[in-house]
Amino acid sequence: MTISRKSTLLLALLWAAVGIGSAQVTVPDTPAGHTLQAWLDAFNSSDRAKVEAYVKSFDPAQSVDGLIAFRSQTGGFDLLSIESSEPLHIRFLVKGRSDGITALGNLILKDSQPPTVANLSVRALPPGVKLENVVVDSDLRKRVIDGVNASLDKFYINAAVATQMEDALLAHQKAGDYDKMIDGDVFATQLTTDLQAVSRDRHLRVNFLPFKAPPPHDPTPEDEARFHQQMEHDNCAFRKVEILPNNIGYIKFDGFMDASFCGPTVAAAMGFVAHTDALIFDIRQNGGGQPDMVTLIASYLFDSPTHLIDIYDRSKNSTKQNWTLSYLPGPRLANQPVFVLTSKGTFSGAEEFAFDLKNQKRATIVGETTGGGAHPVSGHPVADYFMVGVPFAESLDPVTKTNWEGTGVEPDVKVSAEDALDTAEKLALDKIKTQKTAQ
Repeated sequence: MTISRKSTLLLALLWAAVGIGSAQVTVPDTPAGHTLQAWLDAFNSSDRAKVEAYVKSFDPAQSVDGLIAFRSQTGGFDLLSIESSEPLHIRFLVKGRSDGITALGNLILKDSQPPTVANLSVRALPPGVKLENVVVDSDLRKRVIDGVNASLDKFYINAAVATQMEDALLAHQKAGDYDKMIDGDVFATQLTTDLQAVSRDRHLRVNFLPFKAPPPHDPTPEDEARFHQQMEHDNCAFRKVEILPNNIGYIKFDGFMDASFCGPTVAAAMGFVAHTDALIFDIRQNGGGQPDMVTLIASYLFDSPTHLIDIYDRSKNSTKQNWTLSYLPGPRLANQPVFVLTSKGTFSGAEEFAFDLKNQKRATIVGETTGGGAHPVSGHPVADYFMVGVPFAESLDPVTKTNWEGTGVEPDVKVSAEDALDTAEKLALDKIKTQKTAQ
């Protein structure tokens, strides 16, 4: 359960409290507290107009549908506690009302007029962890920077860019730019900003965890059961599967989850729309996921072996070819016209889905240019309480050897994300009429 966005401060809000059952959690009367209250009010609202007003007035880069989809997943949040509070920074615990997941929230404001949000994140907490009051000293800052640079040097997909990022962090360190950063989230956010200023790689992030993470280990049966229970509750990120007017199949899903577990959900969804005359896949709020799931869903749309994508791993100097699967449960849908809806929030594996189908001329992409993240990422601990997500590979078209990193996937029919579904329905109906006339 994660959301990370840039937002803006809602001004002139009164001091407030959020009720959770019979308890009350006092939200501090600070700029950060006011912002937290405003975000909770908008997020917990079931009123689309209120969410739209929030986004329009205070966060134009925010996705209305993305917020609504995340709220649908969690059922909204109950505020459990304020863990720490400063004028421009607040750390808090929330619990999802429908999924029951406890998560750590972190809100950092820029010191500007009016203050704006530098980072807003909500991250699920592993069971049993104990939050700590971590003060980042000079020794820990050095170990974090050294650890980040070592991970970049070993794993980052572009060795030359890795060196440039390492030099940039060392230059900031030498200039004393990090010396006053004693808060882990502030430090991690600044490191991420400095790394992305060089690489422009939105997959690359430094994360602070105010608890001792358990050592790396193979998942236990309990871990697997908990993970599967969460996916079941979220229906493997499938939000809608329905038949629209004119016998047009519609599938909306917001993530590419574990293919080995979610395969039956995919088979059921594809089976439901198997006899439609056209298909629409809605990935406007899809932030990506596992490449194997991209391959599984795409395989239903081809009736012969098709080379979808290559993934080059720099650290192993090896390339994996992803082809459509030879066996699938249920019928293939290789003849229906396909339309894929995108937005600027469509990212990572979701972009690969659009990229693959567009390059194979199997789908018409309708909507907005996607986010521009083509590098698979892996996490590495770098020091106590800190991890770095390092893009270690790149996805490449088998023929052109290009991808969508930094540029996104351009739609075939460019319209606003809001208008993409209506546009795709009209295009699908035209295609259906043309095919029937040809028969």
